[in-house]
Amino acid sequence: MYLPQFLVGMFVTSAIVAVWTYAATGSVWTALGWAIIDLVVLQVGYFAFVIRLISKGSTADAEADSASLSHVPPPQRDGTLL
Repeated sequence: MYLPQFLVGMFVTSAIVAVWTYAATGSVWTALGWAIIDLVVLQVGYFAFVIRLISKGSTADAEADSASLSHVPPPQRDGTLL
């Protein structure tokens, strides 16, 4: 997910919410308030999504590292000296 695409989508969604709220209530201030609430909710969701991706990536890397180490057979000696 790229930030510029997210910002365009966020502002388009906010504009749709503002127009829809204005059409339903006839109040510019109510439409502005709902648009701001929409922007905050979208930004919090994006932040949570990024945090989830970061934490999921680090745990997946840790699991992959531990799994790869557990499948390596221990070195065995055949009784000869080098």
